[in-house]
Amino acid sequence: MTTMDAAPMTAPDEDDRLRAGTWALLAALLRRPPTAELLAQLAAIDTPPAGEGGALAAAWQALQTAAAAADPVALEREYHALFIGIGRGELLPFASWYLTGFLMEKPLGELRADLARLGFERQPGVCEPEDHIAALAEVLGLLIGEGSAAAAGFFAHHIEPWAGRLFADLQTAESARFYRAAGRFAEAFLAFERQYGAMPALAPSSVPAG
Repeated sequence: MTTMDAAPMTAPDEDDRLRAGTWALLAALLRRPPTAELLAQLAAIDTPPAGEGGALAAAWQALQTAAAAADPVALEREYHALFIGIGRGELLPFASWYLTGFLMEKPLGELRADLARLGFERQPGVCEPEDHIAALAEVLGLLIGEGSAAAAGFFAHHIEPWAGRLFADLQTAESARFYRAAGRFAEAFLAFERQYGAMPALAPSSVPAG
């Protein structure tokens, strides 16, 4: 995704930078199998994610432990079984699927309209629908990092209604090993983001049209 965000913006603070970085990390983990370099970086990060403490801190520690023990070759097989498979993977990480039971449905059309209003364009060579969880996490991270007023509404409309079920499914998927820890952390961070957005000054009713 590329963006020319027309929504109002404010300078992001340290919490926003940590939140943006965490969504970017989740996008990287869910877009493709993590490389050995990414796993090493993840295992070595000293700064905990925004909202440290409790379930989120425990999930973060578990993810770092899983990253330190992961084998990149085995992770390629795990990712393929989970998200690609022969015909289809064990899980379908798309908003339309979780919200309607079908791919390429109304949630995708609504997302495309919001992406267009926000100035995002699909990159050449990308064949997956835009409602893939990795694409949504990437967009949200960009919006938060830019201090965009659209970030909270984008989360509320396009991620919050369904991503928790995907992250819960990751933790129980038969093919998952490393991704059980990734799903646990993603679910805990989703809960933090939900609480953050519920703060009175930050709770929007819709994605700004720009």
